[in-house]
Amino acid sequence: MADIGDRKLYLGPKLRVLRRELGLNQTQMAEELGVSPSYLNHLERNQRPLTAQMMLRLANTYDIDIRDFAAPSTDGGPRELSEILSDALVRDIGISRDEVLEVAENYPGVTEAVARFYRALTDLRRVPGEAFAGAAERVPMIAPIDWLREMIARAGNYFAEIDAGAEAIAADLPEDPALLQATLRARLRDRHGISVQTVRADLIAGRLRHFDMHRRRLMLSERLPPSGRLFGAAWHLVAQELADAIAAQVARAAPPDEDSRRIATIALTNHAAAALIMPYERFRQAAEQSRHDLPLLCDRFGVSLEQLAHRLTSLNRTGARGIPFFMAKIDGAGQIAKRFDGEAWPFARYGGTCPRWDAHDAPASGAIAAQLIETMEGKRFVTLSASLPRGAAGGRARTVIALGCEAKHAARIVHADGLDAERGDATEVGPGCPLCERRACPDRALPPVTRALDLHSYERTTAPYPFRRV
Repeated sequence: MADIGDRKLYLGPKLRVLRRELGLNQTQMAEELGVSPSYLNHLERNQRPLTAQMMLRLANTYDIDIRDFAAPSTDGGPRELSEILSDALVRDIGISRDEVLEVAENYPGVTEAVARFYRALTDLRRVPGEAFAGAAERVPMIAPIDWLREMIARAGNYFAEIDAGAEAIAADLPEDPALLQATLRARLRDRHGISVQTVRADLIAGRLRHFDMHRRRLMLSERLPPSGRLFGAAWHLVAQELADAIAAQVARAAPPDEDSRRIATIALTNHAAAALIMPYERFRQAAEQSRHDLPLLCDRFGVSLEQLAHRLTSLNRTGARGIPFFMAKIDGAGQIAKRFDGEAWPFARYGGTCPRWDAHDAPASGAIAAQLIETMEGKRFVTLSASLPRGAAGGRARTVIALGCEAKHAARIVHADGLDAERGDATEVGPGCPLCERRACPDRALPPVTRALDLHSYERTTAPYPFRRV
């Protein structure tokens, strides 16, 4: 606590967000904290710093982690807002970085609102001109998948009640994956009257699993690998036994429409199934003791690399946190099909990633490829990537799973042993070509939208699209 007490903390926006999440007005919170409403108003407007005494009152009254609350915000908000304001539509205004930082830090609600408008605009830009008018009427306030991503990010991809419930169920189950699958099938049959069968693929064509509600029968396609069959059985068990916890979490998230509610229910049931197969504390300890040996952990828990990567991004329990990984699922065209930002996603949130990031070219053998990268701000990250085997659905495209974290965690990762995280050569990457201002990058695919081109007929530079410094 000494480091917190020794510095002035202006955390008005965080305090305001906390109050709104608790559903309190200023008068109610001030009464609960034993201060005047005017003093609380000054705190929220950053006109007064939060004292150590006030931090302790917040911690005791609302059961929050002081260090988490006082920790500096990640630069995701300012970076995202900078990215949006570099769009050609508003770039000529020349909004300074100081203005962007002030808005992002002090008015996170405004930043989120701008981001939602920009996502809707991005979606509409993809619609052919003749269909634009009709599409504009159909675009929701926020796309369900974008709303889900924001909801998961706000929760740190950790849902305490669901994780605790899954951990309690797992305490009565065997650890061996083969025995676990058999036990889950028996539990579904004996407690819930649901039989589980592995069936020919043609019987449930176009589906990997199907639940026949009338016959209470769960059919798993023969195309599913053992990890997929285990996950399917776990999914339907937690859908029965953790239904109330999942529904309560969905209700707290307040989805804006029915599609968002459904996708949230599915996502949180996925989370619960993973938490059942990989119970929080046992999994966290196994990850630390093995130094995050990905193939070993896949074998030990009977899961796929994608399932494992998802779980590694969710170890955010207070007092027992894992490495704060970010994760991306990248398709054959280089598009990000799925993303969990973690605490430090180093790339742009719209469009693709940097072509210098080797994750796009992960070895087809499934081996884990490690890379040390460095952003334009000088931050270093270790990334791990591997290609997934051809999917059970029969897709042709090669898919890559990539995990990453700040380089300071490298000593805890066996796959990073060949990297000198502090002094070794790192691949310089950018947020994405349209936002990257590295002048000498030979891998640039597009010019930066933030700079004017500097083209001349008498020369050809090694880097595509030369641009002016100012």
